[in-house]
Amino acid sequence: MTTSPPYRAVRRGRRRRPAAVAAALVSLASLTACAGPPRNAPDSFAMSASTPRAKGDIGSFTWALYAEPPTLDYTVAFDYPQNMVLSNVCESLMRWTPELTTEPGLARRASHPDPTTWVYDLREGVRFHSGGTMTADDVVFSLDRQRDPDNAAAWAQTFQNVASVRKTGPLQVTVELRKPDSQFPQYMATAAGAVASRDGVEAAGKDYGTSGGLACTGPFELGTWRKGQSIELDRFDGYWGRRARSGKAVFRFLPDASARTNALLSGEADGSYLIPTESYTRLRGSGVGELYFGEGLSTVNVAITNMRGPLADLRVRRALSLALDRSGFVQVGLGGASTPTGALTTRAAWADAPERTRKRAFEGMRPAAPDIARAEALVKEAGATGKTLTVATSSIGQDVSLLATAVQAAGTRIGLDIRLKSIAPNAFTALFTDPGARKGIDMFPLTYYDSITDPLDVLTNFRTGSYLNFAGHSDKTYDELVDRAGAVDDPKRRLAIEAEAHRRAARSLLWIPVAEWPTALFLNKRITGAPTTISYMYQPWAAEVGAAE
Repeated sequence: MTTSPPYRAVRRGRRRRPAAVAAALVSLASLTACAGPPRNAPDSFAMSASTPRAKGDIGSFTWALYAEPPTLDYTVAFDYPQNMVLSNVCESLMRWTPELTTEPGLARRASHPDPTTWVYDLREGVRFHSGGTMTADDVVFSLDRQRDPDNAAAWAQTFQNVASVRKTGPLQVTVELRKPDSQFPQYMATAAGAVASRDGVEAAGKDYGTSGGLACTGPFELGTWRKGQSIELDRFDGYWGRRARSGKAVFRFLPDASARTNALLSGEADGSYLIPTESYTRLRGSGVGELYFGEGLSTVNVAITNMRGPLADLRVRRALSLALDRSGFVQVGLGGASTPTGALTTRAAWADAPERTRKRAFEGMRPAAPDIARAEALVKEAGATGKTLTVATSSIGQDVSLLATAVQAAGTRIGLDIRLKSIAPNAFTALFTDPGARKGIDMFPLTYYDSITDPLDVLTNFRTGSYLNFAGHSDKTYDELVDRAGAVDDPKRRLAIEAEAHRRAARSLLWIPVAEWPTALFLNKRITGAPTTISYMYQPWAAEVGAAE
């Protein structure tokens, strides 16, 4: 699943390197020689699945959100802001747990009678916020909206192997696949498997997701949406499951990283995910709350977008990877709360794999200290010395701006002319979806989170014609590996194939992997109960938030 990285904004760049950038290059180049971590690095980032359980109910809580969702239509819920809100309102057939496993959601049971059939038996008596009770007709309608090419659904690729979605009983839906697809049932725990009332969606028409209600089933329903300011969710007293601990959840839009941090420190906001990395130490030492870390299934990368210039030569891509100071970037750009990596996937994504498969998948991918001499030699071999490359940057969060600067520092040291191009806030997200927006750009920082706990979620992106195969790379052998893995239900057999695909993709360096990035969560002393893992994207996490005392 693609994601625009969490902090996206910058001003227009200039061709000449300003003094501030030159200073940053020196800082990054010399960081690993310094004694001790920088001031903003936390002493540790021990991971947990959740925060302490709430001790009581509360009237409301306020959450800081870095951007306003453009819509809450579940078919286009492709990024952090949409899913962080929507997961509490619109539920799916299956559900993620804080431990990143899958459990029943609106479907009380999922069965697999043959390799191309999935049967979902639905819960009885599930009520919609808009009125009425969920039936198989609503589920068929909701899944078919994802499949409708006229909707331009972000999740359409999930349904590419679906031949039909049929009602096979009042509370039963059967999905027939054209060929075996091991990933499809896993995605039914994401927004791809969300269910809304057919009557409610059709009544809203083209305004669905941007005004009025969402006609879903979650523990909260959409309340007041103040455009440019906030979204309020109200507790739904007709919820089929456990009642939400809070009567209201208010999401405030605070694009500026400093403003978000100040809101958390002042109590204007009770909590937030996606904490600005530069604020870790300030929040930890504030005494007003607790900073938590959990599994994010997220990697930070440099995406290659142009294979028609110097980067078409694998030696140049390898040289940049060899010269990149991953440890320095982790300390400065990610506040020390991350792990350098040379792999395209997180290790947590391989939880179901036997040890020998995990070892095979990551063999030769341990990140090493920068090897400038070897990298410079590769650039010379490729005849690329002095060649110009452009990397997109954003200044709203240092995870993006400092990674772009780190790439510039690495390229400068090995004889390349790396230039930064600043992209406006709303335009940076377009880099993921619009080839025109990537024109004139050779690389950009990309943070990717898995929407399922399976390495294939990432690996599919490097298949010929895939959505995030920005460089247009094609490898028939790799495509065959991905197709084989997708057709195997047994996790051990599938992961063995994926290990080979992972190694082949890593050698191609279509993305240059930099770090594994955990989820960061801050809660003040008033509230508790939120999960620390990225499960908040696809489970009604806000329902568990309540009084800490």
